[in-house]
Amino acid sequence: MTGIDSEMTAQTTPACLIDASIYIFRYYFSLPDNWHSEEGYATSAVYGYTSFLLNLLEHVRPELAAACYDESLGSCFRNDIYADYKCSRALPDEELAFQLTACREVAELLGLACFGSKRYEADDLLGTLSKLLSDAPSPVALITRDKDLGQLLAREQDFLWHPEFKPRTGSDTGERLYRPDLAAKFGVQPEQMADYLALVGDAIDDIPGVPGLGPKTAQALLGAYADIDSIFANHGSLHQLPIRGAKSLAAKLLEYRQQIGMARQLATITVDVPLAIGVADLRVRAPDMDGLANFCERMGLGRLIKRAETALGHS
Repeated sequence: MTGIDSEMTAQTTPACLIDASIYIFRYYFSLPDNWHSEEGYATSAVYGYTSFLLNLLEHVRPELAAACYDESLGSCFRNDIYADYKCSRALPDEELAFQLTACREVAELLGLACFGSKRYEADDLLGTLSKLLSDAPSPVALITRDKDLGQLLAREQDFLWHPEFKPRTGSDTGERLYRPDLAAKFGVQPEQMADYLALVGDAIDDIPGVPGLGPKTAQALLGAYADIDSIFANHGSLHQLPIRGAKSLAAKLLEYRQQIGMARQLATITVDVPLAIGVADLRVRAPDMDGLANFCERMGLGRLIKRAETALGHS
């Protein structure tokens, strides 16, 4: 499901919740170091992320938007539950840390609400904002490449979105996943995603899965039962399921019951981060064009200001 409807009205324009770190890292690793700040740091990620935000603001023109940043590596509440959570990820070095800070700064200059936390991940911030917007008439677009956020699709009109704007036309060739798309792609309902990950694990986040239990078995279990609690409540009947190895499945699940419960805690996105904000706080503000011009000069992105003026209607 792709393409931005040219007749999109203000009411149907999505509220855009941006999983910022995914895009910052994407540009950090994919773009050459052709830009440098006054301090001498490479700013390729800043250039890519700023261009990405300008495309979004120009071609979508959301009334409501926010960018959420990961600032909790090693200090997240999930590390209290499982010390090895995301243990394979290294803390950002000095140059990357500089660019991460700069990327948040430019988003604020562009008028976007920005959120980060030492105890909660960007996913939790996105989940909390998504819940805040659950009564809003406009759809919520979770701008990400992270399948885990699928569990936040509580409404039929909301979707995961990885936008890809063509340079000249601005048309979108990116992927949109609604609830049925997510179910078709991963074989479970959006609300079952945390249960699914608790069974199979998630190597990206260092969440352990049940040894020998693969995606097909997890999909079959969650196709027969709504969640992990129901699976354990009916463990005596699991041998009757048309699943390979069904006879030994109950014993294996019971052996790893404590780990499965812990993994589900890790995979479940929190939607009640104490942010103390309202919907009005997510309204896109007028950009600070003077501040943006100074920022671009400091970051070695002087040519980008003209692109910003065009995108933001200040040319």
